[in-house]
Amino acid sequence: MATQTLRKHVWLINTIHNNPGISFREINNKWQYSDLSEGNELPLRTFHKWRNAIRKVFGLKIDWRDSSGYFIANDDEIKDGTVRKWLMDNISVSNMLMSNLALRDRILLEEVPSGKDYLNTILEAMKTDTVLCITYQGFGRKNAHTFDLHPYCVKLFKQRWYMLGYSPSEDRLRIYALDRIGNIQLQDGKTFSMPRNFNAEEFFMSFYGIIVNADKEPERILVKVSAKQARYLKSLKLHWSQDIVETNDDYTIFKYKLCPEYDFMQELLSQGADLEVLEPQWLREEIAKKTENMYKLYH
Repeated sequence: MATQTLRKHVWLINTIHNNPGISFREINNKWQYSDLSEGNELPLRTFHKWRNAIRKVFGLKIDWRDSSGYFIANDDEIKDGTVRKWLMDNISVSNMLMSNLALRDRILLEEVPSGKDYLNTILEAMKTDTVLCITYQGFGRKNAHTFDLHPYCVKLFKQRWYMLGYSPSEDRLRIYALDRIGNIQLQDGKTFSMPRNFNAEEFFMSFYGIIVNADKEPERILVKVSAKQARYLKSLKLHWSQDIVETNDDYTIFKYKLCPEYDFMQELLSQGADLEVLEPQWLREEIAKKTENMYKLYH
């Protein structure tokens, strides 16, 4: 029921966002043509109830102007990179898919491993600062082990959910893939104190992906990318620090400011011959070594 209500709220947000100045009569007409309505009209009282809920849940204010109609007063906030936008985007896509189930054999999606099944428990622990007891088996371990963990944040990366948490037994922060968790339980009555100065976005800011090394400092990285591939990187940045140093008809040179760990190197290698690392020299040599080893596999 909650999911269905969110879908309706997002439908209303998108309808007004895409049609600023729309009247309630026009909203009602569009509503009756949507699959969510099941052919029913939208009562005015329900409409205003949704407006209030949208302001509380999404922080978006739907206002009325006599000369033009309904509009979203803080419309710019829909474009930011917050959880709110991610949630709205995903529900919007869900609404579209539900409206086109007849095309399900022609719509191909990517699987997210089953680790998402533990997401609700982790979020509950984060909300209440409750210690988790998890049974975990990393990819490099033969056996699973069970331990307490203080969950700090979760992150979605390349169709996998990860959790950053503090391990009291190891006295350090570690990353855990949710699909490697065998069991997870809330330790009722056992809480932890979340560090006041912890900021999840800042924690990952200097890295690409989920591999983090707190002992390293960000470096200036230059890569030269073919003109064709550069168009993809311009439309979807590899990292928030991405900037263009030089561009012409043949190539573009991108600049990054980050700590190049395994995840970033793998991303660079995935670009193949369309990308050349210019600096730092050690990274250029490391990528050259990896490509040489790949070459040897086929010769």
